[in-house]
Amino acid sequence: KMAAVSGIRALMKVPHLLILQQSFRLTPLQLASTRHCSGSNGLKLPSDTENKSLLENLSLLGVDVKMVRQRQPGVLRKAFTNEMGLAQFLQEKGASHKIIASIVSRYPRAITRSVEHLEQRWQLWRNVFNTDAEIVSILGRSPESFFRSSDNENLKKNIAFLISLGLNSKDLHRLLTTAPRTFSNSLELNKQMVEFLEDICHELGGNDPEQFAKSVISKNLYILIRSTKRVKANIDNLKTFLKLSDAELLALLQGHGADILDLSNEYLKKNFKNIEQKIILLGCKKDDMKKLIINYPMILYIGPSTLNSKLDCLLKGGITIKQILEKPKVLDYSTQNITERLKELQRVGYDFEKNGINILDSSWKRFAAKIEKLSNLPEE
Repeated sequence: KMAAVSGIRALMKVPHLLILQQSFRLTPLQLASTRHCSGSNGLKLPSDTENKSLLENLSLLGVDVKMVRQRQPGVLRKAFTNEMGLAQFLQEKGASHKIIASIVSRYPRAITRSVEHLEQRWQLWRNVFNTDAEIVSILGRSPESFFRSSDNENLKKNIAFLISLGLNSKDLHRLLTTAPRTFSNSLELNKQMVEFLEDICHELGGNDPEQFAKSVISKNLYILIRSTKRVKANIDNLKTFLKLSDAELLALLQGHGADILDLSNEYLKKNFKNIEQKIILLGCKKDDMKKLIINYPMILYIGPSTLNSKLDCLLKGGITIKQILEKPKVLDYSTQNITERLKELQRVGYDFEKNGINILDSSWKRFAAKIEKLSNLPEE
């Protein structure tokens, strides 16, 4: 019976397979080995046996089979897969042969999804993205974001829930591309984090918990894939480290402080301790450190050796710690970038005491234009 059903399926797919044959230069003999997916939980062959016809099809599609074996080897032992259906589906959406091969190589489980499932998921994504081309572009960069979860109903519920929070299509776009695991979370888990954030707002005396939760999620796209335990510990640590009042902490979290809430608790502690030691060593007070972190919380993202290297580089280049405290965004740039800029500024005799350090916090284009202008000034 199974052989008969497979034969009928194959006949029904002939027009589609001819399209694939023309696109991927497959011969009728090679196409005869194509199988069709019976669902994501397809039967498996004996544990040490790979599906030969599947391997042939993957080779025809240009898939890196070695990479498949490294990433998800179990897929190669499935008796029923849908690699040709997937290839045709993606091709119709505008994906090139190269992109399709790359997607399957990097996320092999994609070939276990039925065409019906793919159509449903694509339509859900199209509720967020304007064009098929945008989705193809994301799949090319991160196939896991689209194929990781097979639960379309959960995805649908999560999108509806996040929209209900007031997140717009731009926020959802960023979430899907940057933190796609948000949408594979259970709806209950995402609700738990939102309720936790609303409770934090209440505790700190805020009067708009819904807006607070929305603001934190918009600023920190990773927060929904972290545990409430981690976020709570980071909030408590910030309050203790910086000796913040409830009002100060609320203002910090509603601003750029939200950016650091997803860090590991130990990493945050280590970085805070290093900043404290370095700042005091440079002759600053604890109040200076508090002001620095409140004005530039992203400094807590920078590891100790990297931060110390940047500070030493700036100080060696003739910049004072007071200037760095007033303009901490110069620490956004790499040590190499800072070194190159300082060298150029030294060459043209730039006076940091007189002109300040704003020039270090500018685009390369503006910086180069400024250097050229300074180079052409007549010597005094």
